[in-house]
Amino acid sequence: MLKQLLVAATLGLASLPALAIDIAIAPGETYLRVTRGDKNILFVDVRDPVEIMFVGFTDVAHVNVPFLLVDRSAWDDKRNIFRLHQNPDFLRQIQAELDRRGLGRDAEIITMCRSGSERGEPSAAFLRANGYPNARFVIDGFQGPALKDGPQAGLRLQGGWQNSGLPWSSRMNPEKIHRTDRRP
Repeated sequence: MLKQLLVAATLGLASLPALAIDIAIAPGETYLRVTRGDKNILFVDVRDPVEIMFVGFTDVAHVNVPFLLVDRSAWDDKRNIFRLHQNPDFLRQIQAELDRRGLGRDAEIITMCRSGSERGEPSAAFLRANGYPNARFVIDGFQGPALKDGPQAGLRLQGGWQNSGLPWSSRMNPEKIHRTDRRP
């Protein structure tokens, strides 16, 4: 599965010169594009809902469709975390959200994860490689990168949606969060 993700990301990045829009978008620009009422945008938080529960959420996002899901039954000894698996329904769930809004595959799909790198950019590249040419990701994601040095090393205090002063909350919107208790 990791090999498939890398291939999709490579294909997505290789096709960048031929695409109409850049794959990366700043948090502030995302906020303006979504809130000004552009009807041809789908803004997707691609984090696992459990992460959102502890980190926070912006209700500006249209929906939460996880790109990677945490498997709490499997441990990754090398990374010292629970294993992450690609959501097998990711493309179907994205298409369902587009359909629900009357949008086509050419809609601008903006994805956002925690830092932009592990799920945001790969999910946008994966979407592009699978026929969604205007998929993008929010630079530095929801919280931004962790500080590398100093007394606050490891904290996410710069960049990203949250640190840009954009609206967010510690509360989740149950109508927007990916929930397995309400699957059709």
